[in-house]
Amino acid sequence: MTRAQALRELRQALAEAGFGTAPLDARLLVLSALGIAPTDLITRPDEPLTPDQTETLRAYARRRLAHEPVARIIGEREFWGLPFSLSPETLVPRPDTETVVEMALSLLPDRQAPLILADFGTGSGCILTALLHELPRAKGLGIDRSLGALRTARGNAERNGVGERCLFALSDWGSALAGPLDLIVSNPPYIASPVIPGLDREVREHDPLLALDGGPDGLEAYRVILRESLPLLRPGGLLILEIGYDQAEALTTLASSHALEVLTIAHDLSDQPRCVALKRT
Repeated sequence: MTRAQALRELRQALAEAGFGTAPLDARLLVLSALGIAPTDLITRPDEPLTPDQTETLRAYARRRLAHEPVARIIGEREFWGLPFSLSPETLVPRPDTETVVEMALSLLPDRQAPLILADFGTGSGCILTALLHELPRAKGLGIDRSLGALRTARGNAERNGVGERCLFALSDWGSALAGPLDLIVSNPPYIASPVIPGLDREVREHDPLLALDGGPDGLEAYRVILRESLPLLRPGGLLILEIGYDQAEALTTLASSHALEVLTIAHDLSDQPRCVALKRT
C-alpha cells in the first residue's frame, strides 16, 4: 500500500463511520503513523508503507474508530502555535482556552515586565507556557493535583523553551503558595457532576475526570480559587478564569462576595462566554 492509498482508505473508513472530520483526522494519523512531514506526503505519495508503518496505521485506525481523540492517539496537540505533549492525566488543549491567554495579554500593560504568574490546575501546562512564551521576563508556577500532569507540564515547558522560567508544584489550588502574584490563570474543572455521563464519548471516556468534574453545580473549584487567590494577588493583580458557556452570571455573583472586580467577560470562537477577568481591588 502506498502513502496515497493509505490516506484515501483511512479517510473513507472514517467518513463511512460518521466522523465529520474524516479528511483531517486521516491526514494527521497517516503523518504520525508514518513519521513523515506533510511535504513528504505531497511530494512522495507513491512511496510504499513498511510493514511497521502499516501495523501502526492499522492500530491508529482501530483506536479512532473506537472514538479515541486524534490528539490522544498521536500524543500531542498544538496550542497557541506551540506543540504540547499529552498524557492520560491532562486535558487535550482546546482552541477556546486560547481566550484565556488572549485576555491576559490584553490586560497586561507591559509585556517586558518581570511578572510573577501562577496557573492553577495547569494540566499540560499550555496556558502557562503560552504566556511565558509571550512574556520574556516573566516567571511562572504551575499547580496541579496530579503528579502525572505536572510531569507532562514540565516537559512541555522545556520543549517550548520556557522551562528555566517556571516551576511546578503539587498542591490543591493555592493552598501551598505565598504571594504576591501579578497574575493567576486557571482552566479549572467546571462541568456539573450530573452532566458528565451525557458528555460526548470522546470527552467522557478519554479526558481525566479530575479535570472535568466541578461538583454538583460545576462551581466548586471557582469557590476555592476565588477565596485562595485574594491573599496571593498583589493589589491590582489579575485573576483570569475559563468558564462554561452558562457560568458568567454565577461567577460575577461569586466574585462580588470577594474584593475582586469583574473587568470583562471574553467570548470564544463560537461567541460563547469563555473567560472572566477579575482584578484585586
